[in-house]
Amino acid sequence: MITLYHRPKTRSSRFLWLLEELGAPYEIKIVTIRSRDGTGAVDPANPHPHGKVPAIKDSDDGTTVFESPAIVLYLTDKFPTAGIGPTVGDAGRGAYLSWLSYYTGVLEPAFMSKFMNVEVPVGTAGWVKVEDAMPFVVKTLTANPYVLGKKFSGADVLYATTFAMFGASPMMPKSPAIDDYVKRCLERPAYARAQAREEG
Repeated sequence: MITLYHRPKTRSSRFLWLLEELGAPYEIKIVTIRSRDGTGAVDPANPHPHGKVPAIKDSDDGTTVFESPAIVLYLTDKFPTAGIGPTVGDAGRGAYLSWLSYYTGVLEPAFMSKFMNVEVPVGTAGWVKVEDAMPFVVKTLTANPYVLGKKFSGADVLYATTFAMFGASPMMPKSPAIDDYVKRCLERPAYARAQAREEG
């Protein structure tokens, strides 16, 4: 059994979708977190080291996993029969790991820098601006329906939910390829099932 530590309408919501895609047995533990406006408090029941979401706990061995790409990788490795995460030795494994790492190491920092109006330090580490990161993503999704090519994967859970969140704002350059991609992903039945469980 997987326990998802969740606050509705946050990044943890996309893991309801992933768990539904995987057909994994899971339970939802609603927790409180600190909000951007300073309200709220860290929930002592939440195993995340900074009291944030998402985090999961695996009852098989008590393993706790946090950080979105790590959770995606852990869950798709744990439930391989769903076929949405290339396993060790598969030809697509390297691309899968790269897209998961690109999300957390490049794309999300780019979006957060823009959202917070923070100037990105050019040439420093892996940081780039949204306008520098998105052409690579748009090129990929113009040529293929999903980030790994023809097949939906756990990585798409991260990218599609992010693009859905920012797509109606000036945060992200407009692209028909991205719009089509988001629509394609969010029309999946597992996404609808996850939405129905959003409040626990």
